[in-house]
Parts: sequence; structure tokens; C-alpha cells
Amino acid sequence: MQIIVQHGDIFIILACLFGFFMAWGVGANDVANAMGTSVGSKAITIKQAILIAVVFEFLGAWLAGGEVTNTIRKGIIDPSLLQDDPQLLVYGMLAALLAAGTWLLIASMKGWPVSTTHSIVGAIVGFAVAGLGASTVDWGAVGTIAASWVVSPLLAGTIGFVLFKSVHLLIFEDANPFTAAKRYFPGYVFLVGFIVSMVTLTKGLSHVGLDLTFGQSLLLSILLGLVITVIGMAMQRRIKFEHNENDHFGYANVERVFGVLMIFTACAMAFAHGSNDVANAVGPLAAVISVVQTGGEIGSSALVPWWVLVLGGGGIVVGLVTYGHKVIATVGTGITELTPSRGFAATLAAATTVVLASGTGLPISTTHTLVGAILGVGLARGMAAINLRVIGTIAASWLITLPAGAGLAILFFFMFKGMFG
Repeated sequence: MQIIVQHGDIFIILACLFGFFMAWGVGANDVANAMGTSVGSKAITIKQAILIAVVFEFLGAWLAGGEVTNTIRKGIIDPSLLQDDPQLLVYGMLAALLAAGTWLLIASMKGWPVSTTHSIVGAIVGFAVAGLGASTVDWGAVGTIAASWVVSPLLAGTIGFVLFKSVHLLIFEDANPFTAAKRYFPGYVFLVGFIVSMVTLTKGLSHVGLDLTFGQSLLLSILLGLVITVIGMAMQRRIKFEHNENDHFGYANVERVFGVLMIFTACAMAFAHGSNDVANAVGPLAAVISVVQTGGEIGSSALVPWWVLVLGGGGIVVGLVTYGHKVIATVGTGITELTPSRGFAATLAAATTVVLASGTGLPISTTHTLVGAILGVGLARGMAAINLRVIGTIAASWLITLPAGAGLAILFFFMFKGMFG
């Protein structure tokens, strides 16, 4: 207690700095891969991607992320174990933020799309083992998270495969692909609007005064889906058929229709990501602020002050602007060649998987989900369409993430303990 009272201001300043650094890593790595398909397929420019990310990441975090963020992420350790030594939680959360941020910096420099969720989970496991002993870690929860490495890419890959096959069958194999694209466009836009609305409403909006049943959420999602469809159709009407001597089938015109759809899926992905992953940066930061402000009291959850969300959102934007291009290149062009129609299938599949996982409480990684979806779309065109060397590098970086986060967190934990303890 004495240490927390004595160094309280220093702990909050460090937590804000490291929280911003971690949010920067989320922006440089995670948001970049969420936008990778849209930029890689040339549906939107990097400037448009940043603008979409700024607005929809923040909305996702604020609306669907909820007001309460678990301080001990995903229930990995029991907070009651730290009641006697609250300063250990402060050291641990500072170490976790710095460790995860450092790993994300390394991965972003290499252009590896890694999981921010798994980076912070690995870091918290490391701090728990170092500060409390291996027996205090809920290895079952860690095992569930590890299982999502297989589940989320498989599920997203399957949905991506089916979606792209549907696009191919309904549109590209039609006698007039451009007319077919315009015919099925409303259905695909409705799907995007409906899915994003469902994730928002089922995850709960009680913190903004809306408490809805599942039936009400379903009805409202259908209505919102229809509104978004009307907006999409107004945008689609502006696309006129352009004759091109090299394009006998009019596929380039079809891709222009899907370019409009990609704007909607980019917004959906940014929103889904904001609701799922912004907590990785602000959760540990909120935990430190809560412990310091209450003079050492530890709760299982902490209220996130509004300015912490702004700090997290700011860090994410800076990360995307300054370093996002490397991971965007890997995801957008490295795995398989993307066009707007392929990118649409991959992004919608990833957003759908995140929604399903949020609804069932499965802790998944947006990164793993998106890479799995891109793989599924690539496989729909045959094995030759996939760059297996890039896939191998990505898989290796995924396996390293948990131990890397844990190792760095142990190092930083003892450093903080030595400095303040």
C-alpha cells in the first residue's frame, strides 16, 4: 500500500505512456491487417483506410466494447490472489503493456501480422508466473485461447471460401457479370449491415442506456441492415458500365461494384476490431489507474475513464499512420493476390467470425481470423494462388507470440520490482 501511495503519480504516468505504446502497436499491427484486404485489393487508398479506422475503431470500442474492461484479461489469474500485494498487480500490468508493445513493435518492423490479444495474454501469463507462481495461472483459460489459433482461422477460412464461391457462381459465371453484380449487390450489403448491427446489439449497449433482448436486437439489426442497403444502392447507381477492349467479359466493371462493397466491409472490420481488441491496450492501463486511485484495492473489473479510451484511440491512429504500411503489405498482397471481390469475401468472413466469437464468448484473434479468411478465398482459386512461404512465416510468428510476450513481461516485471520495491 505504502509503495502505491508513495509512487502513485509515477505509476499512472508510466501506465499512460506504456498504454499509448501498446495502442500504437495495435494500430501498427492489428488495425493494419484489418485494413489490409481493402488497401491490398485497391478498393480504398491508405488515406481512406486511416479515416475509416479512426471513426469505426473508436465507435466499436465505445459502443460494442462496453464500459467495463476486465483488468485481468480473459480470467487468466484470480485477482483475489493479489489483495495482499496490490503493487504486484501494478508492476505486472506495467510489465505486460511494455512487453506486449515491444513485441508488437518487433513484429510490425518485420511485417508480421501477429495477435495483440495473444501478445497481452502471453505477457500476463509471464507476469503471473514470475510474481505469483505457475500454479496461480488458469491454464485451462490459456488452453482455450491457444485452441482459438486453430478454430478462428478454420471458421473464417470456411466462410471466406463459401462467400467467394457464391460470388463466383452468382456473378462471374453469369452471362452478364456486371448486371448480375448489380442484382446481388443489395443482398451482400444487407449482410454486412446486419452482421455489424448484431455484434453491436448482442454484446450490449446498457452503458449507453439501451438494454435489448435477443429478439429486439434481431429486429433492430434487420432494420439497420435495410437502411445500410439503401445507402449502398444509392452509391451503386453511380457506377456506369465502362467499355474496355481488353476486358471482354466486363470483369473490371464487376470489381468496381465490389469496390463500393469493400468500403462497407472495411467499416465493418474496423468496427468489429474496435469492439474486440481495443481493450488489450486500455484494460491493463485501467487496472493500474483503478488500483492507484483506490489506494490499493483490487476489483475483478475496472471502469475505464473516457480519457483512457481517447488515449487508446489516439495511439491506435498514430500506429496505423506511422507504421501500418508494412503489415498492410503482408496481408494485402503477400498471401494471395486480392481483387475487390476476393477482398470483400475475406473481410466479410473475418467480421462474421469475430461476431460469432463475441456472441459465444470465445477469445479469438482478429489477426488469425483475417489471415484464415484470406487463405480460404485463396484456396477457392486453388493451391497455386497461395504464397506458402509467407504463410509459413506468419504461422511461425503466431507460435512465438505467447512465449515472446511472457519472456519480455518477466524481464520487465523484475525490473519494475527492483526499481520501486
